[in-house]
Amino acid sequence: MSTARKDRVSLILRPFLATQPRALLLGALLAAITVLTGMALLGLSGWFITATALAGANVATAFMFDVFMPSAGIRLLAVGRTASRYGERLVTHDATFAVLAALRVQLFRGWARAGAARELLMRPSRVLFRLTSDIDALESLYLRLVVPAMAALGAAVLAGVVLGFMHIGLGIALAVWLVASGWGIAFVVARRARRPSVQRAHAIEVLRARAVDLVAGQSDLIMAGRIDAQRAALADADRRLAAADLALNRLEANAGAAYGMAGTISLVAVLLAVGVLVGEGRIGAPAAALALLVALTAVEPFAAMRRGALDAGRTWLAVRRLAPRMALDDMQSKPFTSGSIAPSAPSAPTASSESVGAALSNAPASLTSGIALRFHEITAAPSRAGSDVLHGVSLRIDVGERVALIGPSGAGKSTLLAIAAGELTPRSGTAVMLPACLLTQRTELFQDSLRDNLRLADPSADDARLWHALEAAGLAPDIRTAAAGLDMRLGEGGLGLSGGQSRRLALARLLLRPTDFWLLDEPTEALDTEIARDVLQRLAQHAGPRTVLIATHLRREAALADRLVRMEAGHIVADLRRGTPGFEAALRALRPD
Repeated sequence: MSTARKDRVSLILRPFLATQPRALLLGALLAAITVLTGMALLGLSGWFITATALAGANVATAFMFDVFMPSAGIRLLAVGRTASRYGERLVTHDATFAVLAALRVQLFRGWARAGAARELLMRPSRVLFRLTSDIDALESLYLRLVVPAMAALGAAVLAGVVLGFMHIGLGIALAVWLVASGWGIAFVVARRARRPSVQRAHAIEVLRARAVDLVAGQSDLIMAGRIDAQRAALADADRRLAAADLALNRLEANAGAAYGMAGTISLVAVLLAVGVLVGEGRIGAPAAALALLVALTAVEPFAAMRRGALDAGRTWLAVRRLAPRMALDDMQSKPFTSGSIAPSAPSAPTASSESVGAALSNAPASLTSGIALRFHEITAAPSRAGSDVLHGVSLRIDVGERVALIGPSGAGKSTLLAIAAGELTPRSGTAVMLPACLLTQRTELFQDSLRDNLRLADPSADDARLWHALEAAGLAPDIRTAAAGLDMRLGEGGLGLSGGQSRRLALARLLLRPTDFWLLDEPTEALDTEIARDVLQRLAQHAGPRTVLIATHLRREAALADRLVRMEAGHIVADLRRGTPGFEAALRALRPD
């Protein structure tokens, strides 16, 4: 296994071992005990039945034969097998679910790193697939591979020990054969199933994406004359999925046949061997029955690895996809060529839930008192593979300043704001800033109560604080008219609120968020003039001594600032302060309300 593959596997196994190590080990041990008690139960029952039949053939031996100890052992094994099976299912599944929950938390934190959230916004379906199907695929790593493998190993050891008491060579040969054939078949199946299982995983993603596009965009597709093409693409994805399923079904059938043949060979070989031993008088008929029944059941635990082997390809694909975002310590961005930025520590959701703006958990020593933001020769791109949008940008904003970034679309305003929010890591240069909160023109609301949507900004806020924030945002009168008040349920995406009400709710969350640095990205875009002016007035009123950085192309928004920073083609071309002729000219040149 290459070093890169080992690193990926270690990133996934680390949470497994760190989250529930004792429970995982106990679950595997209970699985092995279940298999061993089952084998012992069947073997002892066969020995007891055979020995009883032979003892009953003679009156003298019938009175001498002890039926109580074997029957008690059979009852004990039956009860023990039931208890261990129940415990195994309970412990293994509980531990697996706990580990998967921990993996989801780590994945969320990974996607909260600088730049990751912006990449997700380009293809949002990925986060759903990673958090559901890919995480779920990892359960096979433990439940269908590790646990059956340990149980099968225990079965091989027990079979070898039992037959070793009859003939040591026979016991060693059976144990080696069981491990070689059982694990060997699983290995071959895993190798052959890798490609179709990966193809199946990709086909499911494509099928879901194309089905969603067909349903959600059918009007646009019809207008563009592409509805038939989309249907054909959906049918093609379905055919690919069916082909992968067929290949996996064939492999499963072949694996079942292979395990059946291995079991038959084992049984025939043991039958011939114990027949020779019985003929030589080295063992009796009851011992021969015991050996046969143990050999019969020893292959069954290996057959349980078949499902895990078939899922191994899907599991490996999930490991390859998830590993880069799993461990926070392993997800550091590429170092800058001339300086560094402290890593963004994940924080609670921002006031508008559009992004997390905690660039630094504590202001770095290089950020002297009185400075809110300092960029030096920043070069950055909005995506990892994209071309640079910012070129050698340097900017300083003092605490309490209100600065507006202006310039044409594509000048780099939003990219600069994303760096200030900690969402994006520059490719080069030095960037240090105070913790910030970003409010964008897009308000993310969730299908939940109004109270819980507000508490995304501050989970500890009581109802009095929530009402105060709603009053400050101008939304309280509308909420009071609703019978449910703060318990009012919002639909998906904030259904039930108008565009203006949604923006005011975002403003209320901004006010609840305890930060002294506000980042505003066209906060009144697409609002009518009256609502926009009211929102801006409230922003200006409640900003107080906070530092404000706003990206805009509207005159009404830029009027909040005391300083205009004009950007063109990724460069800062002008830095104008209120009271200068250039400031007023730049303000008049912006798009009017």
